[in-house]
Amino acid sequence: MAYGAPAHHCSSAATEQAKKLLVFHFGPDDRMEVSKSMRKLAPMQNPANKKQLFDVLEVWGYIAKGQYRMRLIYARLPGECVLMGQEIMESADL
Repeated sequence: MAYGAPAHHCSSAATEQAKKLLVFHFGPDDRMEVSKSMRKLAPMQNPANKKQLFDVLEVWGYIAKGQYRMRLIYARLPGECVLMGQEIMESADL
């Protein structure tokens, strides 16, 4: 999240899900870490209903020297954290 901005109500759920996403892709690893900082990105439209928006939270994960950007997409429902999608991308200069 940006400095001074209130945390998104799904921040802790997103951090938990990011760890699960890393484990799903790479298996358990003692060197695995998920950053405590998180960014709220621009919302995205629901592909099934263009009038609805999803919140996008970005968090970084690390395994040894590998860096992974994860984006977790949540429905905008007050007081609920309904995960609608997720992506993981390795940060690499090819």
